[in-house]
Amino acid sequence: MNGAFVSSIILATVRMAVPLLFIAMAELYSERAGMVNIGLEGLAAVGALGGFMLAFTTGNVWLGILCGALAGALVNMVYAFATITLCANHTVYGMAVNLLAPALASFIYRVYFGTGSSLMQITLMPGVGIPVLKDSPFIGPLLFDQTPMVYLAFALVIFTMIFFNKSKAGLNYKAVGEHPKAAATLGINVIGVKYLSCLICGALAGMGGAYLTTCYSTTYTEGIVSGRGFIALAAVIFGRWTGGGVLVACLFFGLCDALQIRLQVTNVGVPYQFFQMIPYIATVLVLTLVGSKKSGPKANGLPYRKEER
Repeated sequence: MNGAFVSSIILATVRMAVPLLFIAMAELYSERAGMVNIGLEGLAAVGALGGFMLAFTTGNVWLGILCGALAGALVNMVYAFATITLCANHTVYGMAVNLLAPALASFIYRVYFGTGSSLMQITLMPGVGIPVLKDSPFIGPLLFDQTPMVYLAFALVIFTMIFFNKSKAGLNYKAVGEHPKAAATLGINVIGVKYLSCLICGALAGMGGAYLTTCYSTTYTEGIVSGRGFIALAAVIFGRWTGGGVLVACLFFGLCDALQIRLQVTNVGVPYQFFQMIPYIATVLVLTLVGSKKSGPKANGLPYRKEER
């Protein structure tokens, strides 16, 4: 195993982990407020389309990222209203988002660009090297010469760890996911926190999708999210509902994804579909080994009725 191979795997791992990290952090913020949202796949899909469309129209990838975040947040408000205000089942409406959002994205793409249009492409977000650090031997070009979205993803993890563990607002936020009725007696606006969690969840998942069409791929294609929403759910469980744990889980799944891509180009006589299974096999194994050892927030997925307080 030579240095070039290791370098390529590390670089690919970071690139593959970033969209997972945004989407997994979206679920972390959602579940910490007691909202189990399995509609991440759909939210990322509309984010990917929104990011691509505005980046293509304006030539500004940052506006594309913002549009992806807004699209994800807007779509997630459907889930929020149904589950918070109407006290509907979280799983049912999360799955509804997974069915509705990708189909809506596909329809909007065909209306906007036309069914017979040629392949539309954009210029990807350029990398920005961190002075001094980017010149470090070996790891410099791999970790410190990335797109700003990579740095933003890792900064989000640090902020999340501080927010949930060191701030009063973060502790109040977690209280809503653990004991919403007790939190309400302390004056915490439980309904408001839950709606805020859905806004954050939609925006971050949308950003994860927008990353795929502004930093990873030059075009939008149906199925570009490729199951990352479901892998992100596994990453939250694997990460024990903590920011640092989710980061480690996403790097692990990013490594699995990087390996399957690398192995596809090797001539080993194995069908490439076998290698494509690696991230999903890893997901099943993780859920089997660690999924039942610790549950999430106690009020996860449970309806909150203010009048029953």
